[in-house]
Amino acid sequence: MTTLTHRRSAPNALDELVAGAPATSACLNDDHRRSLAARFRAVPTNHHRAIDAWMVEHGGRPHDGFAWSPVMTRRALANGALRRARAHDLSVLEAVSHEVDELIVRAAAGYGRAGSLASYLAQLSPEARAIVQAEAASWAAQLTEVATGLAHPWSVAVADAHYDVEHARTSLRARRDLVVEGPHGRVVVRVRAGAPGKSAGPGLRADLTIDALSDPEGRPSTRFVGLWPEAGVLLCVDGTMDNLRAGARDLVRTAVAWGRYRLLSAA
Repeated sequence: MTTLTHRRSAPNALDELVAGAPATSACLNDDHRRSLAARFRAVPTNHHRAIDAWMVEHGGRPHDGFAWSPVMTRRALANGALRRARAHDLSVLEAVSHEVDELIVRAAAGYGRAGSLASYLAQLSPEARAIVQAEAASWAAQLTEVATGLAHPWSVAVADAHYDVEHARTSLRARRDLVVEGPHGRVVVRVRAGAPGKSAGPGLRADLTIDALSDPEGRPSTRFVGLWPEAGVLLCVDGTMDNLRAGARDLVRTAVAWGRYRLLSAA
């Protein structure tokens, strides 16, 4: 049986969810990985599929064409800035400014490929760049406020979780923002804008499953928390086998729905 825990945002709500994470979690072995790969291969495709929680929550609808904008840059810049601020004892504003400057220098040195964040920032006017920095600083300040109340050790995730399904033309990605060392293992926190919809639970279970698949030993986080600061809501799922199986089913269903969308768009 899958469960979804709901909390209203309060000063100690996240810390209580970390402290209350279960003492044990399930583990995905090679048989689980092979079974999942076979299920994805049973959903044929002529194109590469990239599936994440957003697609699960939207019934397999493909993402719109991606384009950089101040809002689209804020998470990447804010997470990098927060890591920098903690490492070098900087304010949020200073860290964001250094993060942007470093990316621009990288682009000028020829290390920013076309379409990358570095390339996008290098092409902006000073006024547009100021808007980008303001968005990133606001997101970083929000993330700092969330993390500051934690009594447990935490870090900013270096990267999202990625898993390529063997011989299935499918890659899976799960957002990770904070990694907290709880009493019984790691707890992953994903921060989202706006408010959670009715399908937020399946999205979290998908992230939990992808997080486990990306781990070399197949171990999921003991608890995966979704936080919507603007709505003041926290949701979480535990690393149980029931939740992992439900997440896997939702990912495969999303692949099926994604294929139908592609057929309709090609008709």
